[in-house]
Amino acid sequence: MSARGAVFVAIAATIGNFLQGWDNAAISGAIVYIKKDLDLPATVEGLVVAMSLIGATVITTCSGAISDMVGRRPMLIASSVLYFVSGLIMFWSPNVYVLCLARLLDGFGIGLAVTLVPVYISETAPSEIRGALNTLPQFAGSAAMFFAYCMIFGMSLLVSPNWKIMLGVLAIPSFIYFLLMVFFLPESPRWLVSKGKMVQAKKVLQRLRGKEDVSGEMALLVEGLGIGGETSIEEYIIGPDDEPAGGDETMQKDRIRLYGPEAGLSWVARPTTGQSSLALISRQGSLAPQNLPLMDPLVTLFGSVHEKLPEQGSMRSALFPNFGSMFSTGEPDTKQEEQWDDDEESLHREGDNDYVTEDDGGAHSGDDDLHNPLISRQTTSLEKGNMVPPQSYGSVLSMRHPSMQGGEAVSSMGIGGGWQLAWKWSESGEKEGGFKRIYLHEEGGQESRRKSIISDVAGESEFVQASALVSQPALFSKELKDQHPVGPAMVHPAETASKSPIWDALRDPGIKRALMVGIGIQILQQFSGINGVMYYTPQILEKAGVEVLLADLGLGTESASFLISAFTTFLMLPCIAVAMRLMDLSGRRRLLLVTLPVLIVTLVVLVFSELVSLGTVVNAGISTACVIIYFCCFVMAYGPIPNILCSEIFPTRVRGLCIAICCVVYWICDIIVTYTLPVMLTSIGLAGIFGIYAIVCVISWIFVFLKVPETKGMPLEVITEFFSVGARQMDAVGKDE
Repeated sequence: MSARGAVFVAIAATIGNFLQGWDNAAISGAIVYIKKDLDLPATVEGLVVAMSLIGATVITTCSGAISDMVGRRPMLIASSVLYFVSGLIMFWSPNVYVLCLARLLDGFGIGLAVTLVPVYISETAPSEIRGALNTLPQFAGSAAMFFAYCMIFGMSLLVSPNWKIMLGVLAIPSFIYFLLMVFFLPESPRWLVSKGKMVQAKKVLQRLRGKEDVSGEMALLVEGLGIGGETSIEEYIIGPDDEPAGGDETMQKDRIRLYGPEAGLSWVARPTTGQSSLALISRQGSLAPQNLPLMDPLVTLFGSVHEKLPEQGSMRSALFPNFGSMFSTGEPDTKQEEQWDDDEESLHREGDNDYVTEDDGGAHSGDDDLHNPLISRQTTSLEKGNMVPPQSYGSVLSMRHPSMQGGEAVSSMGIGGGWQLAWKWSESGEKEGGFKRIYLHEEGGQESRRKSIISDVAGESEFVQASALVSQPALFSKELKDQHPVGPAMVHPAETASKSPIWDALRDPGIKRALMVGIGIQILQQFSGINGVMYYTPQILEKAGVEVLLADLGLGTESASFLISAFTTFLMLPCIAVAMRLMDLSGRRRLLLVTLPVLIVTLVVLVFSELVSLGTVVNAGISTACVIIYFCCFVMAYGPIPNILCSEIFPTRVRGLCIAICCVVYWICDIIVTYTLPVMLTSIGLAGIFGIYAIVCVISWIFVFLKVPETKGMPLEVITEFFSVGARQMDAVGKDE
């Protein structure tokens, strides 16, 4: 899969974080000269620094909900405009009042960028590299801080450094950011699908993925619109659909036919029990190890996917070779593809119509009326015997979706992370009936056990075991069935979803559990003290006595502090590069569990060096080394991962709103840390500050170990489905107790 398009748009979007990093470093250096030039008291000095935080907090309260309404791209464009305008005003500001206004506008731009860039990258990136691309904002921010500190250091050597230039130069990269947002950045395909703009979403996906056939991912994006459905975990033994229709009823009675997102793609499955690690864990009641009663069952549930990955070799090639080549059971339907192109053209001629009604007789079945992407009637066995759907729903089954037929079956089947999207027709005895959506994941295991299972199922045929998340599909939900659709047209799930208040979705158990994880990790990250230390790095290093290390160079205290800050941020860059590599290999959870103990050790050593006098030079060396190690380890994991997690764990419909809630908490805690640090420096000193941070890092490690699941490589829609099924099972267990 080509991800070049997704990488390019991610790099363009992260310029917003580059500007945030630049501003953080610029104000931490410029405030030294602003205080002298404008003769500011300590309280006003803190206000100048905190105005951007106040602005970010205010704008974040509404940015998520607005982005869910108008899109991610317009909000990022607004962010670039705010950055540019604030840079010009800061360059001009004649007094502290105008400066505070400029800092407020700057905060608006920062708030929009910090909130929406991770969301945008998560919604556009392939799941296999989503973690690496979402680490780019951290890299861009640290690189910007390095360049800004270098600029400030150079200007500090002048006779009279100009703080207006330090702050106003922000307008130059802001203008470049604006141009890229307007002329290069596409809208998020997930947001487009949520609004029923299927033609546009398809074109954006084709551009991002570098291929024509994106049918599987399009179907996945639609399925991600559902919230609050009942989900069950099942187990199947799955193999190719090579049995002739109307075969031996004894062989067929316990088998289910599954359908892929393309016409002609189907396979057979036999329900089983006791083989899938995912299903086994879900049946264990509490889902948590008995010796760790406080561990969230979601952690165990997510871990079961990553701990038993499919083996490389026959098992993977048996069912999911290159994401679906074995299911290419028919040739592409060229005529249907041509008809699809004609339908798209007719849609464009008619205008931006989101939904197609029955009035056109089905003549224009384009993307925007979003038919069920399962199969056409000629490619199914639904009318051949044992799985005849109710007559009132027959028209839905026969609806074709040419855009999801033919083409690159090899690349369109997989939805990322070893997951596959499929559907089945429920048994007639089930209460709901209709289609069921299935997320399939192949299970690893011992070869001998696999062979014994296969021998019981189909002799020499290639069968593998898979876990399945089964729920009501967004394309055929209860709300749509109540409307008794007739003919080729169906109501898009986005239209049904829009009828209920968006805030009602926050009461869903899965979303509430995800909010607990997102808010919790944001609070702990901020109170580990990183942003407060960043803003006041020069002053902190000055108190630590770093000027002693550079005294022989003839540098003053302020210049020495700026140079050390530049050196510190420079060392962060290779650490973040390593984190980008590990984010999708080791995973988010493991990185946190490994780096947090390092943070604790460095903070404890800092406390020791402050309390015990080992000589001026020794103390200064220890303090500087610990601060550098602390920063480098922080940016590898605890810096980027909270935002990455928050952009992954919420459903498409409320992703903007939920991440805005998490970001509001982030900014409030940031303001508290920033305002209290100067007071704490004078009252309890660096030893007390670092002692508090060490305690928070210990609490953070415990929280991550017990509550934060691993999300690497999983499609966003599957992640939210896991939160839903885990939370509902836990609620059920709680009621039983």
